[in-house]
Amino acid sequence: MKNTTRKNGIIDWPVFIISGGLLVLFVTLGLINQDMVTNLVNNSFAFSVKYFGSVYQVVLLGTFLIALFLGFSKYGKIKLGNMDKPEMSTFKWISIIMCTLLAAGGVFWAAAEPLSHFMDTPPHANGIDAGSHEAAITALATSFVDWGFLAWAILGTLGTIVLMYAHYHKGVPLKPRALLYPFFGDKIMKKSVLGTIVDVFSIISVAAGTIGPIGFLGLQASYAMSELFNISDVLFIQIVIVIALVVVAAISAATGIHKGIQYLSSFNTILALFLIFAILVTGPALFIFNAHIESFALYVQDFFTMTTYHGDEAWLSGWTIFFFAWFIGYGPMMVIFVARISRGRTIRQLVTSVAVIAPVITTFWFTVVGGTGIFQEMTNPGSVSKALSENGPPAAMIAITDQLPFGMIFGILLLLATIIFVLTTTDSMSLTISMAITGSGDPSKLLRVFWALLMGAVATILLTIGEDGVESLQSFIVVTAVPVSILMLTTFWTAPYACKQMAKDQGIIESDER
Repeated sequence: MKNTTRKNGIIDWPVFIISGGLLVLFVTLGLINQDMVTNLVNNSFAFSVKYFGSVYQVVLLGTFLIALFLGFSKYGKIKLGNMDKPEMSTFKWISIIMCTLLAAGGVFWAAAEPLSHFMDTPPHANGIDAGSHEAAITALATSFVDWGFLAWAILGTLGTIVLMYAHYHKGVPLKPRALLYPFFGDKIMKKSVLGTIVDVFSIISVAAGTIGPIGFLGLQASYAMSELFNISDVLFIQIVIVIALVVVAAISAATGIHKGIQYLSSFNTILALFLIFAILVTGPALFIFNAHIESFALYVQDFFTMTTYHGDEAWLSGWTIFFFAWFIGYGPMMVIFVARISRGRTIRQLVTSVAVIAPVITTFWFTVVGGTGIFQEMTNPGSVSKALSENGPPAAMIAITDQLPFGMIFGILLLLATIIFVLTTTDSMSLTISMAITGSGDPSKLLRVFWALLMGAVATILLTIGEDGVESLQSFIVVTAVPVSILMLTTFWTAPYACKQMAKDQGIIESDER
């Protein structure tokens, strides 16, 4: 395999065959013996949480703190990507980043997680009564831990800095293994067993993290459509939804970042802003604003204790550690994607936008959606919690919208936002996996389409197995996050090193400065 940055790149066949083959093997085993796969995943999941849960917490926390230091130090002035001006506007840039990360979680978990913690308070809540005002604030703050500063930092700060240094400043292919370039130099980019392992695990991890939401979208959208339009919630409808999604995702991925992906992300950001405004106007605006101020203050005040809590392993495995592992699993591929769209940005702009502004917006979104559900539950007990307990996260969203004026319209718009969130994640990750396999920032359209369709095909097959098949793959990302967490841990050293080299090149520090 040669180092190249030319258009389309060169397919790394070992990485392509192994990563695609492992996905096919997972599905095949699921079709042959679903119980065996479920037991294997559950046992591996338990092992990962027990022995690597603390590692996940340290990796995310360290990434955030080091990113803040680099962003607001003298290194913050460094311009990334050998380009003086950004390729796209700040609004489009942040829109793409936010829509790619949030996926279905941006709606369904925003509705379900705060309410879940409100009805069943977290173990670190120290005796707070479920259903009380204090429980509402703690519930929102706990959700912020899972979806806040740390989640965003791992997806677009230290790793992005390293990759932009390696790819745009040193000319190496844009692959996950490039995160190790400062350690191994060109050796890691050639026919390296370690490099192949790094690329394969990174692709498998993000594929599992993307296929899961695609499958869940089929289940969730089908349920929502049955409630909104009285359409039967059956397997056929779920599969039709998934097929439609991946076809559009494949088209979007083929058109590239500056067309399909950008258009969808910008549209969904505008839609989300409209929904925030509309819910504030028609919903409990005063409660939402007050709750966000209180819960965000609690999140900041107890930031370290809530982030590093490790008392109740069973609870952690279902919430914080699960989400932390999910975001770590996305880490290598997301930093590739963010590197691809961030040329011309300074490190300070990168850190501020990705690790500060985006999380704050996310916490407010969670408060608007989840806080509305909590307010409705406090006002009318059982109005949302009953639907959540009986039918899961999609039911919470529909139950919340049902109690708002123009409830059906809100339900349709939130469902549309969810579909586009998953769509932008699917097309972006199809593009990024193709970049990882070829090392090119502009891989062939055929390869992008192939990965979008492959992930859709796997999701469809898992749906035919049953919801357990989708959940098994979703849980599997916690397992694949084990090697990926070690890879992301290296950025604690490589990101400062890359910053120092780029600062010397740009005259920000003297060449002999240590």
